[in-house]
Amino acid sequence: MIQGHAMKTIGLIGGMSWESTATYYQLLNRLVRERLGGLHSAKLLLWSFDFAEIEAYQADGDWDAATRAMVAAAQALERGGAEMILICTNTMHKMADEVQAAISVPLLHIADVTAEALLKAGRRKPLLLATAYTMEQEFYTSRLKARGLEVMISSAPDRACVHGVIYDELCKGIIEPASRAQWNAIVDRAAAAGADSVIFGCTEVGLLLRPEELPLPCFDTTEIHAVAALDRALA
Repeated sequence: MIQGHAMKTIGLIGGMSWESTATYYQLLNRLVRERLGGLHSAKLLLWSFDFAEIEAYQADGDWDAATRAMVAAAQALERGGAEMILICTNTMHKMADEVQAAISVPLLHIADVTAEALLKAGRRKPLLLATAYTMEQEFYTSRLKARGLEVMISSAPDRACVHGVIYDELCKGIIEPASRAQWNAIVDRAAAAGADSVIFGCTEVGLLLRPEELPLPCFDTTEIHAVAALDRALA
């Protein structure tokens, strides 16, 4: 067992939804066990929202209220001893800049580490599967484009399908084989149109899609985010 290893405390802003936050918790702890051995586990603080409140802000377009809630969560985690903050959802990176400005510890942006992973793998033209907010607004895609990636977005009907499955099924823990088949077909269409990879751009996507069934390499943002956070926590 490695004694006295300096591991930073990671603050997680989760509950959006808790289904994917549980994946973060498991991943971070498993990664620490793999790297440090023995009885080591991750040093974590978790702020978990009641997702119904956040989803209401999203649906109403009340991003100011959502930002206030996210800032308060990040500040509470910093006061609690977090030395780094992760927003455990892609969509709520819409207010990542405001959150970072309100705290003095680093916020690790999920789009930045995802872009790094894609570029490292030599991929340039990813299909983005995510909530409608993430696919259609600039806060996320612009960050990927700034790194030289040519982000592909599906047709409006396909985007509506993806968004609906996320909120009506995955956030409620419902996994439907019929929805998986629909999403697989969306990926097939993107591959035919020239996509060279798929970004699981919502932390729930990996609950449904199976990379081995898809024609393109997959980049699961939840996994990428957790690994990048741990690299920094153990650096």
